[in-house]
Amino acid sequence: MVIYTVTAHTGKQLLAGTTNLIYIQLRGTEAESEEQNLNHLQGFRQGSERAFKIRCKASLGELVSVEIYSKPFMGLLYNQWFCDKILIKTPEGDEILFPCYSWLDRNERLVLRPAKASLVFQDINPIAQRQRTRQLEEQQKLFRWRVYAEGTPQVIDYDTALALPAEVRFSFTKETEFNFNAGKQLAALKLTGLAESRRSWESLSQLEVILCENRGKTIEYIQEHWDEDEFFGYQFLNGLNPMMIQRCSKLPENFPVTDDMVKDSLRGSSLEQEMKKGNIFLSDYKMLDGLVGNVVNGRQQYLTAPLVLLYSNPNGMMLPIAIQLKQKPSKENPIFLPTDLKADWKLAKIFVRNAEFAVHEIDFHLLRTHLLAEVFTMATLRNLPPPHPLYKLLFPHIRYTLQINIMARNRLISKDGVINVYAGVGGESLAKLLKRATTSLTYSALCLPDNISERGLENVPHYYYRDDGMKLWNIINKFVAAFLSHYYQCDAHVQKDTELQRWISEIFTNGFLGRDGSGIPSSLQTVTELVKFVTMVIFTASAQHAALNNGQFEFGGWMPNFPSALRKPPPKEKGQTTEDSILETLPDVSTTVNIMAVLRLLTQDYADQYPLGHFPENLHDEEVPCKLIEEFQKDLRELSDLIEERNKKLELPYTYLNPKNVDNSVAI
Repeated sequence: MVIYTVTAHTGKQLLAGTTNLIYIQLRGTEAESEEQNLNHLQGFRQGSERAFKIRCKASLGELVSVEIYSKPFMGLLYNQWFCDKILIKTPEGDEILFPCYSWLDRNERLVLRPAKASLVFQDINPIAQRQRTRQLEEQQKLFRWRVYAEGTPQVIDYDTALALPAEVRFSFTKETEFNFNAGKQLAALKLTGLAESRRSWESLSQLEVILCENRGKTIEYIQEHWDEDEFFGYQFLNGLNPMMIQRCSKLPENFPVTDDMVKDSLRGSSLEQEMKKGNIFLSDYKMLDGLVGNVVNGRQQYLTAPLVLLYSNPNGMMLPIAIQLKQKPSKENPIFLPTDLKADWKLAKIFVRNAEFAVHEIDFHLLRTHLLAEVFTMATLRNLPPPHPLYKLLFPHIRYTLQINIMARNRLISKDGVINVYAGVGGESLAKLLKRATTSLTYSALCLPDNISERGLENVPHYYYRDDGMKLWNIINKFVAAFLSHYYQCDAHVQKDTELQRWISEIFTNGFLGRDGSGIPSSLQTVTELVKFVTMVIFTASAQHAALNNGQFEFGGWMPNFPSALRKPPPKEKGQTTEDSILETLPDVSTTVNIMAVLRLLTQDYADQYPLGHFPENLHDEEVPCKLIEEFQKDLRELSDLIEERNKKLELPYTYLNPKNVDNSVAI
């Protein structure tokens, strides 16, 4: 007779405990134990650890799996059980961790594998191989692809978050907190009566009233400086969307800026001279060309596709020097300059900031973080079983992504969603822009070092997104390289990992629609290729989302800096704009407050969130990965200290890529 000691760990989240009857069976290479009831009428309390003895006639051999299942107590009382992990001490004295981190439902069976990671060709035990195959078959039934909109990444085939499997839904804490905050925002709007008001703002000072309880130092700074050229230029580097600006070595043919136009801005120099020095930059919103503005509150809105020319002056300031609001030059499409009347120049910049709202929210935020993170999540859940090292590596970075994206599709970009109702880029233009963005998306654009190089921004001063982002990319890359190299010890291991190849193939096919021109690999041949791609996946789901999401209320809370819609067409001539006509152009009261409420909701902190480098699920018990995680966390702490020290010297600190502020996953 031999004894196995089983310790069952119940999750700490609310409602994790159960009074159900929980049964367990151990399977080894030599034999399997009898099924045994673990409850003995005591139940499992939230956060508890309970130990049990399982007696077997002889050693089971090397433990291959643990199977647990649940039955209602007395056939009547029933509640789910969230099992964190099962720890087993064998008769030989070994301690083996079996991670779970799943809800166990009525009459459901969960098969748990040891924490030690293995590639598919290393899992040679026939029982383990069958379980590995069966688990993926079940996952593929649960997590099914569907077309969301033609020409855009495919999504999960569920219409509501409640239909999702329990282990990928929000925790009870997060669900409650999120719904409370959403309800609080809506109730506040209804109480003020602003949510339905279609009148114009009488003055920008009225906006201060709705900001009173949400004011922070950044919003106050933006309120004071939003219409200054220096801050307008600063936002192309360190604002909500630091991804548009690029070095300009030759003016586009459709942007006929002359030396005479910009001579005051360049202080006697010429465009050609400054372009040779690398001091001229361009932000081109041609992706918006031809899109028709939405109808908001019964009124037509207007979209433009601006071109913005910027100059990095000797003091390191990025300043706008010319703005053309439409792509096709003409007499009715003037080039606006800083030397124009103040109202003309201000309105031109407002149209640029409205274009920024459109490309930021639909291309860079929705597509390049949320939808891609969903693609990575789906491919991982469908093709990588829990013993796979890449599954373990990516697990923290897929947390809550499926639910937040379903909620976004239902509440933000659906027919009656806030973006579709209150944004100028809503309606048919939203789908068109998303399709255009998908068609133009490239692998190099998602890899920060390549992206910075392609845009010629290696040496631009005061580009904190680049500085912090590159350091963070390198830290992630170092960790990923060491982690994956421990399991993939040669390129041949990558090539013959059939699970990995199906994973990348689904990403290429279902996410990037099989577009060879995207540069996304359809297969992986070397460890180097694998490391780069996985670094991109983790960076996208964590750092890039933080950079594009977390400042939305701070930069967009002061509406004129980030208007979601504009009610008048762009001016066809100079000298006609007044402060009153600017107020008539900006969003009405209802549009302003409804968009502000969403931006506030999407940038709030929640109790149930984990910064980059935190691994709340104990999926590893091997010495090497555990040591690598410690080194990763140390590197992140050091970067955090560097950023905080740098920020002490800045008038407007850049905080979005401080690892402390970077969530592990797209979870909001």
